Amino acid sequence: MQYGICHLSTVPVRAISDDTSELISQLLFGEHFKILERRKFWCKIRMAFDNSEGWVSTNQISIIEQDEYNALENNGSTTYSSELISIVEKNGSVLIPIVLGSAIQNTTLLQYRFDGASVKGKKDRNNLIETALLYLNAPYLWGGKTPFGIDCSGFTQMVYKINGYQLFRNASEQATQGCALSFIEESEPGDLAFFDNSDGIIHHVGLIMENNYIIHSHGKVRIDRLDHTGIFNKEIGTYTHNLRVIKKII
Repeated sequence: MQYGICHLSTVPVRAISDDTSELISQLLFGEHFKILERRKFWCKIRMAFDNSEGWVSTNQISIIEQDEYNALENNGSTTYSSELISIVEKNGSVLIPIVLGSAIQNTTLLQYRFDGASVKGKKDRNNLIETALLYLNAPYLWGGKTPFGIDCSGFTQMVYKINGYQLFRNASEQATQGCALSFIEESEPGDLAFFDNSDGIIHHVGLIMENNYIIHSHGKVRIDRLDHTGIFNKEIGTYTHNLRVIKKII
């Protein structure tokens, strides 16, 4: 078994070993992973944070030793960058911009220095919406996890991650976590609302806000009305998503 870490700002994780393949997720700076299969130009990885798997380009990652990987795993709560864009610096000359939610506690291993704002540990649930609003108007991107492109489950995962909590990568997987609520009235800001398609498959998720609003990634990260039917988009005057279940994670 080999191990690796992301030394670039954002690295695409693809469904198969091809640059034209579907983007299924992204590695952010400092994220570490196991290498399940290594080829000349591609590696199949399993991310340490959520165990999701995919293919990354070999020249976009750094190989680390098993003891270094284990040290990262046993380091306790991770420190994340808390600004939309920060900078890490190496040897006074190499500058790399990194995005919100990058694992900057791993900069020492990568021989970089970080001087920006950061967060660490589990935060009060009241911070969830504050973090979510940092992504407001970020464009929707299937597989994305950054303020420059993010999908619905990447959005909820990153908001919870920055506040010290783990969610799975996909909406259907996230729907297996937490405790189900019977009514919207029982929910609190930061709870997750899940939505299904005509086949009953959960395919969308968002964070509940106060006063029957929801923040979610649909076209962009936006705020819409939420009721027992689902998400109502006032701009087009119709429901865009059908409510399936509400989950309390924390």
